Amino acid sequence: MHIDLITDVSVFDQLATEWNELLHRSAMDTLFLTREWQSVWWKTLGTGELRVITFREDDHTLVGIAPLFAQATDDLISLAIIGCVDVSDYLDVIVSRGYEEPVYAALLDTLTRPDFPAWHSLDLCTVPAASPTNTMLKTMAQARGFTVEHYRHDVSPIIELPDDWETYLATLDKKQRHEMRRKLRRIEEVHAQWYVIDSAERLDQAVLDFIELHKKSRPDKNLFMDARMQTFFVEMARALFPHGWLQLAFFEIEGERAAAIWNFVYNNDVLVYNSGYDPIKYGALSPGIVLFAHSIQDAIAAKRRRYDFLRGNEEYKYRFGAKETEVMELHIRR
Repeated sequence: MHIDLITDVSVFDQLATEWNELLHRSAMDTLFLTREWQSVWWKTLGTGELRVITFREDDHTLVGIAPLFAQATDDLISLAIIGCVDVSDYLDVIVSRGYEEPVYAALLDTLTRPDFPAWHSLDLCTVPAASPTNTMLKTMAQARGFTVEHYRHDVSPIIELPDDWETYLATLDKKQRHEMRRKLRRIEEVHAQWYVIDSAERLDQAVLDFIELHKKSRPDKNLFMDARMQTFFVEMARALFPHGWLQLAFFEIEGERAAAIWNFVYNNDVLVYNSGYDPIKYGALSPGIVLFAHSIQDAIAAKRRRYDFLRGNEEYKYRFGAKETEVMELHIRR
């Protein structure tokens, strides 16, 4: 197996065509591991040093990428997946199906080579529970004498979408079903509409409007959306929109944007990334809840597979009928 360590940002251009092709052949094909997401995150939020490791067969076919970066804290150097942790919900080593064992072995061999740059811990955050990283890489690291810690990082509530809206409503408890129908009826009494941004010409202004609604929602969201994070959202939207992966939707009341939801559509799943609304002016009409309901209804009509609320156990996700899945952390220490 041919192994290369790439420490320059040009890696995203070097692997421009191969990166996502490999991701599609992997067991954990998620938007947060696409070349577009990883490169935007590094450009806008990344710190430390890139240490991307590639694994190729003898015929030069790319079979693995460990998209790592190194950070030093108190003289200890940790390696993590590009995107870790706050804004990337699912991360992993990217490995072609069937190549997990040789790639994981080559990764551990590479990390312990005398000429590999110094490190003290490999911290893999937000690894989906179904990933072979949680079993195979963990076991192989333990067998080699590494200190291994493995535990639940968070939960991701998910709705497995049925074939029609009424079947979905029937999965909710009686009170939540009644409340949703009541809110939908009430919003019909005002001049309101919901829509998805469908043109690149409208995108930049729509992103700015989303950011303002997000900041208005709660004090902690206002703090989260600082200048650096705003740049990340703008750049991320521009990178993902041409692929059809961004679904930015608004709920408009009397011609004014009252609520917004920032979704991704990837592998026929809807990923609910963030949202915002104006609680002072429109809070009484629950525009955020209504927008979520329309978004779920639209996902069902489009025959999407799942409606994934991503990381976090906020109560509203369960009121919509979501069920928990686990997201793990794996720490491998020298």
